[in-house]
Amino acid sequence: MMRTVDEMRTDFPRIVTAPPGPKAAAVIARDKAVVSPSYTRPYPLVAERGEGAIVHDVDGNRFLDMSAGIAVVASGHCHPRVVKAIRQQASRLIHMSGTDYYYENMVALAEKLARVAPGNAPRRVYFGNSGTEAVEAALKMARYHTGRDKFIAFLGGFHGRTMGSLSLTASKSVQRKGFGPLVPGVTHIPYAYCYRCAYGKSPDTCAVECVKVIEEQLVKTILPAEELAAIVLEPVQGEGGYIVPPQKFFDELRRVAEKLGVLIIADEVQSGMGRTGRMWASEHFGLTPDIMAVAKGIASGLPLGATIARAELMQWKPGAHASTFGGNPVAVEASLATLELLEGGLVENAASVGAHMMNRLREWPARYARVGEVRGLGLMIGIEFVKDQATRERDAALRDRVSQLAFERGVLVLGAGQNSIRLSPPLVVTRDQADYALDVLEECLRQAVA
Repeated sequence: MMRTVDEMRTDFPRIVTAPPGPKAAAVIARDKAVVSPSYTRPYPLVAERGEGAIVHDVDGNRFLDMSAGIAVVASGHCHPRVVKAIRQQASRLIHMSGTDYYYENMVALAEKLARVAPGNAPRRVYFGNSGTEAVEAALKMARYHTGRDKFIAFLGGFHGRTMGSLSLTASKSVQRKGFGPLVPGVTHIPYAYCYRCAYGKSPDTCAVECVKVIEEQLVKTILPAEELAAIVLEPVQGEGGYIVPPQKFFDELRRVAEKLGVLIIADEVQSGMGRTGRMWASEHFGLTPDIMAVAKGIASGLPLGATIARAELMQWKPGAHASTFGGNPVAVEASLATLELLEGGLVENAASVGAHMMNRLREWPARYARVGEVRGLGLMIGIEFVKDQATRERDAALRDRVSQLAFERGVLVLGAGQNSIRLSPPLVVTRDQADYALDVLEECLRQAVA
């Protein structure tokens, strides 16, 4: 009875045809014939329209989106203020290329991003079209400024799929297989994944071996400090499983970086733009990156990326790096509207609703033997599934089964890492919607392990 009442609410899911319905099946068949098979597509959702945290498919089903298009639609699907900004800008100027010409709104967005970036140092901003481009620009800038060519990145990290960013990515082997040789000069080390510490330590007693290895082993054996340009990391690891490191990881990272004279590049593509309940995940840990890569939520769904750096680092010559479409006027206007919404209350909503969700989820490992750990900040939450809590053996099949069952009930979630589900809804998600999603996930978990 309660679920029937819930279905009457337009802010909750409603399944009228078991997906994929006939219209969705027809689209999927056409897609299979002409679209790249490299896309993952974990379940057959064929989206038609959306508003807020709700997505409608072509067969009239209504879904609660707890993935936000992979953490992209920060202000929700088709927020009226973002749509209005897009329409107004599209009627004035769609493209002029900030590479060769000037337009005011690109300057205004750079000023805003420089203002909200962590730390008080003057900043400059480079615009591209995506997260991977933002990372590529960060790599090139680090090499250009330092005159060094090598980088340290972390296992489990995802930084993109173009050749430079792919060389940093160490999330899944399928993402790298067949594309070598990649860009040389990248060394990968274990991340601060405390639930599965590579050094067999616990957060309370460890000496941050995952950072100390840099100065105690790498620079003494295979990686001369004078050739190391930067350490690249996600402050909260995304595709690796929504992993939140302890504070001392960042303290030690800054100490080692300063000692060796290397830059810190923070990939905030997935964790930035208010997702963690602060504008940047780095702020939770007092981290002030030298260079920061930003995308996904920056323009609520329009393609835009930005590389934000200390002004003295971004001093390359005209023509050294540019992008024809980067900083497109329409995408920029969407970003300006998004930032107003974030600063106007959505970051606070992410913190509030995220804390409410974590209060519920913290009990899950005690209540469900197949949940190993729940972790997160704001609306960036990971649930890790295991076969046994004592051995912590991963259970990818259970994760996939829960995700599929949730889809069938109208709740959209995605996997992260080898065996975790990520919860990354639009920042407009309400407490009622969050509770609905968690209720459904609990139902699905109980069914999957029955």
